[in-house]
Amino acid sequence: MLKSRFGHTSFRPLQREVVNACLAGRDVFAILPTGGGKSLTFQLPPLLEPSGVTLVVSPLVSLMQDQVRSLR
Repeated sequence: MLKSRFGHTSFRPLQREVVNACLAGRDVFAILPTGGGKSLTFQLPPLLEPSGVTLVVSPLVSLMQDQVRSLR
């Protein structure tokens, strides 16, 4: 599914651990850096096991500030 749906041949650091924990039914609190692949960690598990609930809290303002700072 990682390759066919997302076009990736491997996980970024910590992605596999987060996805596996989700698939094991554990509650997961994951903090990854900007560009660390957070989106995949909450998009892949429901495709593999379409049951349950996913709640994503993303500090969008912080992300935008990081991106502006990097551009400057």
